[in-house]
Amino acid sequence: MKESVKDLGSGRPSADVFEPNCPSRALLDHVTSRWGVLVLLTLASGTMRWGEVRRQVRGVSEKMLASTLRALEADGLVERRAHAVVPPRVDYSLSERGKEVVSLLSPLVDWVVSTTVADAEAAS
Repeated sequence: MKESVKDLGSGRPSADVFEPNCPSRALLDHVTSRWGVLVLLTLASGTMRWGEVRRQVRGVSEKMLASTLRALEADGLVERRAHAVVPPRVDYSLSERGKEVVSLLSPLVDWVVSTTVADAEAAS
């Protein structure tokens, strides 16, 4: 496998996102996927149970939501807390890293929404 993280002489490794084998590509894919963005924005409002996330992110299948939450948890963006109670209870929340990503995603999503609304108004 070709090494994709390069040392640019600063003593700090730097990822080259344009390299096909760059490890940052998986994180970028998870963060910028349709469901990844919506789950992250949903969890920005606080800790939620799985069903609450699903109700907020309308249109996502159970399988896709489970997969998205697992990927975001593996990336360190979402924290999963299972409670030892009957019936089982699992809560999801943003990690500090997840909160940082949301602070960067929110302006982009705001721009997308406002641009889409403006384009729709201009077309009518």
